[in-house]
Amino acid sequence: MVVLSNPTGNTIVRAIARALRRVGWLESLYTTIAFPDPGSSWLPKPVRSQLLRRHFEVEYELIHTHPWLESVRLIASAVGYRSIARPGGAASVEAVYREFDRHVAKAIASNRVPARVRAAYAYEDAAEHTFEAAHRRDMACIYEMPIAHWQTVQRLLHEEAQRLPAWRQTIQGLDDSPAKLERKVREIELADTIIVPSRFVLDSLPGPVRAAKHCVLAPFGAPSPNARAGESGRHVGGPLRVIFAGAMTQRKGLGDLFAAMRLLNRPDVELVVLGALNAPLSFYRSQYPGFVYEGTRPHADVLRIMRSCDVFVLPALVEGRALVQLEADVESLQ
Repeated sequence: MVVLSNPTGNTIVRAIARALRRVGWLESLYTTIAFPDPGSSWLPKPVRSQLLRRHFEVEYELIHTHPWLESVRLIASAVGYRSIARPGGAASVEAVYREFDRHVAKAIASNRVPARVRAAYAYEDAAEHTFEAAHRRDMACIYEMPIAHWQTVQRLLHEEAQRLPAWRQTIQGLDDSPAKLERKVREIELADTIIVPSRFVLDSLPGPVRAAKHCVLAPFGAPSPNARAGESGRHVGGPLRVIFAGAMTQRKGLGDLFAAMRLLNRPDVELVVLGALNAPLSFYRSQYPGFVYEGTRPHADVLRIMRSCDVFVLPALVEGRALVQLEADVESLQ
């Protein structure tokens, strides 16, 4: 039996939870916020869209939530009081992850996690205390690293900040504190198994880590074309629609894509950008004013918008294996 923990959840985490439940290995799932019925018709569409991002398709008696600090972060960001949600703030992403990690560790150390649980499955930046508690109970520690080792990430991001200084403000993780980097080192030290989604991530691990740990290359998957519903939304005779989907950061290469669009300078090519802002929208408009901004959407809407486009572009610099790229491949087969 496995305890799975992830502060925010995403498509891959939800798929892992379903897979563990299907084979009878999921003892419990720990997260910050989870909604059992995000499809309620009485909710406004923007609210439903956000709730869909926190919906897990497993029995909710298996899910344990710890919502308070994450709720503060989301509300503060939504109402414009962003200072406490920025790096170093009381409700920053790092603070949410640290506090959540301690919460899961307390659960493992208590009788809330039964003796039949043999493994803790946790994610980067939210595993240190979880794994310490798991080791004290002789549980195996499974560590998922969705992106490259932090040393590789730091090197590549600093190169980008020097190459495109205007885009520095969009690059999260560039100024990670020494304490945060030390926690990453400690998490790897405590892990028994490290799961990575690509050869790039595997090769980024230092040689001694690869030699000492059980490293598993497990590429992300995507449903087959037959599992997808809905017809293509492409319009014959319209402009060529190019879509970028992901956080709006130079970490994903968005600055280079905007530069390419400026060089192309064609009215019959339209750029659609779908993702979260990492800087004010005015900054992105100053770099390339002509893009169509779709914001953040639940998974079904991402696929719908993707079907209305002709070309998918993701010139990412530090990427483990982007699920949206796999989904674009699948959508192109329909």
